[in-house]
Amino acid sequence: MTRADDLSGAGEGLRRRLHEIIFEADTASGKAFDVALLVTILLSVAAVMLESVEAIDERHHGLLVAAEWTFTGLFTIEYMIRLSVVRRPTAYARSFFGIVDLLAILPTYLALFFGGAQSLLVVRAFRLVRVFRVFKLARYVGEAGVLRTALLASGPKIIVFLVAILTLVIVIGSIMHLVEGPVNEGFASIPSSVYWALVTLTTVGYGDVTPQTPQGKALAMMVMVMGYGIIAVPTGIVSAELVRVKTVSTRSCPDCSAEGHDIDAKHCKKCGHEL
Repeated sequence: MTRADDLSGAGEGLRRRLHEIIFEADTASGKAFDVALLVTILLSVAAVMLESVEAIDERHHGLLVAAEWTFTGLFTIEYMIRLSVVRRPTAYARSFFGIVDLLAILPTYLALFFGGAQSLLVVRAFRLVRVFRVFKLARYVGEAGVLRTALLASGPKIIVFLVAILTLVIVIGSIMHLVEGPVNEGFASIPSSVYWALVTLTTVGYGDVTPQTPQGKALAMMVMVMGYGIIAVPTGIVSAELVRVKTVSTRSCPDCSAEGHDIDAKHCKKCGHEL
């Protein structure tokens, strides 16, 4: 065996090891990576939300900018590693999570090219897209999976439900901040907009903050309808549907990156590659 073969074998082994750590959670290192990534995502979203609060931004603008570039650097490294360890990087880049990973880093770089005063609204829109990092959380809540028994197994399901609601209200609040923020003081920051989104989605409807623009009212109507669909659906129907879901593993196909395989699966259900 030549030295080139040794280096090639070592490189392939490293690629497989990195794929196992980044894309799977069955090992201690994989779980540690997921936890670290979760914390980083939550901190980055918190930084974006705090930056939208004028008083906080004025006092800690430099720190928030430094934090944003730090998070962007970390997510950029993660994105490049993900592309390098999958056999079909183009397919991953075009997948849902591949696009979300790109959206997590792209706005910060785009903002460098839109620094003029006349482009402030465009920059603001680009920077708000960073909130879509919360969608990266979706790949880590699937293990709460199956409803096993009436009360005990409801705990994980409730957590998943709350995470989904939290994700939804953050995204809706960010969009409403973009639409209503310039003309409506009630949506001057992302946290205040998220408050409105949560109140509206849960059908509480205090009415202390209301949209004024046609676009904001249209979005509010959509959120109200979604509120009835999410909150008012009988829990028995939801529970019955969840019970039918089969438990899946956290393994990801090393060839096509497909997830959601059965616990005892030995080959990818999408491409047939050995797991």
